[in-house]
Amino acid sequence: MAQPIESLIIQADRPDAEPEAIEATLNYIVDDGTPVFTETEVADFFDEAELQRVYYPEMEALVKAQSGATRVVVFDHTLRTADDAAREARKIREVVSRVHNDYTEWSGPQRVRDLLPDEADDLLRRRFAIIQVWRPIRYPVETFPLAICDALTLSPENLVVSERRYPDRIGQTYAITYSPDHVWYWFPHMRREEALVFKTYESLEDGRARWTAHTAFHDPTAMPGARPRESIEIRALAFF
Repeated sequence: MAQPIESLIIQADRPDAEPEAIEATLNYIVDDGTPVFTETEVADFFDEAELQRVYYPEMEALVKAQSGATRVVVFDHTLRTADDAAREARKIREVVSRVHNDYTEWSGPQRVRDLLPDEADDLLRRRFAIIQVWRPIRYPVETFPLAICDALTLSPENLVVSERRYPDRIGQTYAITYSPDHVWYWFPHMRREEALVFKTYESLEDGRARWTAHTAFHDPTAMPGARPRESIEIRALAFF
């Protein structure tokens, strides 16, 4: 069950141009023991062939540059919108307004086994990560921006396994329980040429960040008539 937390302070990454902090509501899960199921050259983000041909190589290069990985494999993407009519017309997904992380201790390595079965045993002996790149696809984000939790403020006790059941496999994500220690950041009015790059799985357990809790949220400073957010996220395996 998702629980809204009122008056949570979220800090802006652009304090020179935006309020230094706002009060907004983020939706966490209440862990009651119940199982949980739950600038680019691209001209047209709705063209699947163009995404595969142009965007995927762009994102592989970006993730390599930001992470230092020696090999990057982009394996999927998701388009989202806060516009109900556009979502139905284009058959794309809604924004995710609950605090979560896309992979778990089990499902991170399992994704490598699913995607690269012939190489998995060798690859899993070395460090790897799953990295996500998130960006708006048309105009600046005016509604439902993405908030990112400071990984240093996230505790293992906040992580609740949530199963995702598909016709051919079972996946897992982490739902996140509330903690007053969490520190959140958001990037107001992100533009098409800007992107967020963050880890949703890290194999090393040496004290570095392993997960990135994140969520879309209702921005109380949005102007009347603000345009619904449209975004794309890609997921990539990064090997070191």
